[in-house]
Amino acid sequence: MKYNVIVLAAGQGKRMNAGKNKQFIELLKEPLIIHTLKKFIQDSWCHNIYLVINPNEQKQMEDLITAYQWQNQISFVYGGRERQESGYKGLLAISEENQDMVVMIHDGARPFVEEAELHELAHAAKEKKAALLAVPVTDTIKRKNGNKIETLDRSTLWAAQTPQAFEYQLIKKAHQQAIAAEFLGTDDVSLVEALGVPVDIVHGTYQNVKLTTPEDIMRAEMILERQEEKQ
Repeated sequence: MKYNVIVLAAGQGKRMNAGKNKQFIELLKEPLIIHTLKKFIQDSWCHNIYLVINPNEQKQMEDLITAYQWQNQISFVYGGRERQESGYKGLLAISEENQDMVVMIHDGARPFVEEAELHELAHAAKEKKAALLAVPVTDTIKRKNGNKIETLDRSTLWAAQTPQAFEYQLIKKAHQQAIAAEFLGTDDVSLVEALGVPVDIVHGTYQNVKLTTPEDIMRAEMILERQEEKQ
């Protein structure tokens, strides 16, 4: 099986307080985005990688990709103002002859997804048309409405991750409907949900974290060090 992947790397990650795009922050001497892209470069099922970037960072990204000799495996796409717009631009970059493949949409700041998860997700999306990686919520979740606090049933709650994977025409339609309705979702699956289409959940791992804060960087380096020790 083959799939295409859109990797979103255009956001500035203001909560990281790094003074630059967090994709360039180094984890054990390699930029974050390199750790993420390696997962797809090394996966034989990955047909094309569409890297969505800030146009102002194109040369920096190109120099980085060229240094790893990946320039023939990665296509650059200019991102939009919001994550959702960036994802849609990535979809539009996929050529017609490749639109029969599953397309995944992934956060550039999630460097720890594993190949086995990617393959399970690809199969699920091929069969069900839409699927995402997610993990059961382990914390007790409260909902506050005014002065009222309610405890939610944890057994029904899942924390969404990426990649999220789709039949191409379905996710394109979902984005187009969201544009028409001026609806801004929190992830791509939420756009498919708005169509009333069921979405399959593939059980992910708690290690597949999104790096958002400086504390996340320290945790990520610990994970990488453990992985290197096992090799």
